[in-house]
Amino acid sequence: MLGAASGAVAGLVAITPAAGNVGIPGAFVIGIVAGLICFWGVTGLKKLIRTDDALDVFGVHAVGGITGALLTGVFNAPSLGGPGLPADWFSMKPGYPGILDQFIIQAKGVGITFVWTAVAAFIAFKIADLIVGLRVPEDEEREGLDTSSHGESAYKY
Repeated sequence: MLGAASGAVAGLVAITPAAGNVGIPGAFVIGIVAGLICFWGVTGLKKLIRTDDALDVFGVHAVGGITGALLTGVFNAPSLGGPGLPADWFSMKPGYPGILDQFIIQAKGVGITFVWTAVAAFIAFKIADLIVGLRVPEDEEREGLDTSSHGESAYKY
């Protein structure tokens, strides 16, 4: 059930950037591709980058969102069933720039979002580290945070 729920969330996360910008066939392909890539994200990528992501948030939301944003650039094409909306939302200049050009625009957006998120997270982590710290002392971690922080044990062994 957890895998099915995570797969459903991965499909929804991936189609969110494409909502209104792709046709039904494109949405179907985005969902299938996102499911496969997010499965890799929660199994292979997590081990590769050695992260402790118990809820698979990065593998589903970040990987799925990036996949959906990039594939929006592909399936927005009128030749693939998309509406071919203009790439330049400021001038609203009509005309679809082409699959490769739109993909590059989407990749730039993903890159900017990645950099912005990394910088904002770094600043937030530094502020939190200065105020309360990011780690508990090693002896409290060994004892267990239920006992050291809350004064009770969650499990009886």
